[in-house]
Amino acid sequence: MTDLVRQPSSISGAIALKLKHYRKTQKYSLDDFSRMSGVSKGMLVEIEACRANPSIAILCKIANILKISVADLVDITDTPTVYQITADAMPLLWEGEQGGSARLLAGTPGSDMFELWQWQLSPNEHYNSPAHSAGTKELIYVQQGTLTLTIDEQEYLIERGNAVVANTDHTHRYANQHGELLIFTMAVQEPNS
Repeated sequence: MTDLVRQPSSISGAIALKLKHYRKTQKYSLDDFSRMSGVSKGMLVEIEACRANPSIAILCKIANILKISVADLVDITDTPTVYQITADAMPLLWEGEQGGSARLLAGTPGSDMFELWQWQLSPNEHYNSPAHSAGTKELIYVQQGTLTLTIDEQEYLIERGNAVVANTDHTHRYANQHGELLIFTMAVQEPNS
């Protein structure tokens, strides 16, 4: 991948190149890949043509079938030694209607992936996530505000300075139900499926 692909304005380009490469390397037709991933063939065509901005949920589905990490798809994985990721190469993968965001800071390659995320949610903003693959765990540290984490309709309040380990192979939701900006860091470990 070139440096141009690593630029935030080229996230779609990195995803398009990586999806096409991994799909063809693993000999999946678009029809087969669509059926296995649950992502429509039309969406896959749009992603590979660099005309779509897939959601985090779609990226997770694609990565799971290809047995790679989301960080592999957006080309910010580490190497066996040390690989520094500059701030301008950390892709913003979700923007909320009220100014919230989810940025993938770093991640390891392959199917036993480990990723580090930075989330911000404005007051009264939320993000709903489908269940991740079996055994997925998230470690969340709240830097500012109070996070309302809902897993299978059970709410948990995580206040500033506190952390939580959560099994996220269930549907879950991150919400800011308070009056100040919520900032939290999240590490995701998804075992080889």
